[in-house]
Amino acid sequence: MDEPVDRLLGETPGLSQYDRARIVTELLATLEPDVPSQGHSEVDWIREIERRARAAVAGSPTLSWSEARARIQTRLSSS
Repeated sequence: MDEPVDRLLGETPGLSQYDRARIVTELLATLEPDVPSQGHSEVDWIREIERRARAAVAGSPTLSWSEARARIQTRLSSS
């Protein structure tokens, strides 16, 4: 990865949950939409995000950051 990216990823865990969510929201807004969202509408994605947010707030088991990051890196390297 890029040095600025590594630096940013190293700093984000110390931010508040609100600030991390804001960064994610801003970054996602800069991405080009994918090919018709693989058959899912914007409403579908909003529902899914809300479902996941409710599960997280309720304390449902989640992946650790290291496991999630490893999965993401595996997907990106196989693309």
